[in-house]
Amino acid sequence: MAPAFPFDPPIPTIDPDNRSYWEAADRGELTYSHCRDCDRPFFYPRSFCPFCFGDNVELLRASGKGEIYAVTIVRRADPVYALAYVRLAEGPTMFTNIVECDFDKVKIGQAVEVTFSPGDTGQLVPRFKPLG
Repeated sequence: MAPAFPFDPPIPTIDPDNRSYWEAADRGELTYSHCRDCDRPFFYPRSFCPFCFGDNVELLRASGKGEIYAVTIVRRADPVYALAYVRLAEGPTMFTNIVECDFDKVKIGQAVEVTFSPGDTGQLVPRFKPLG
């Protein structure tokens, strides 16, 4: 079986601010941050809220569903791949890859769901595939 993603991009350095996020990813769970003070969700996980700068932050499990907010297909690469912003059902938007699809049919507004595949260190990385 071919890998879910054609190459292994580097993952960010795992540090105390994002360790719980990456541990959840290794369990096949997508998470996002939520500020208890201003009640806003955000992504990428960090120890403070980017909106109110408070530190009353929790990590919540996402449904894994979302929609493509913006996408580009990189065709001058071998192999071809897709980069996208996906707006999660819970609200935050994350930068990711679209995989397991016909790139000619990928479009803005398309429903997607999370899937996980290993990155360059073996760490599972969330990517999205079209629904249906």
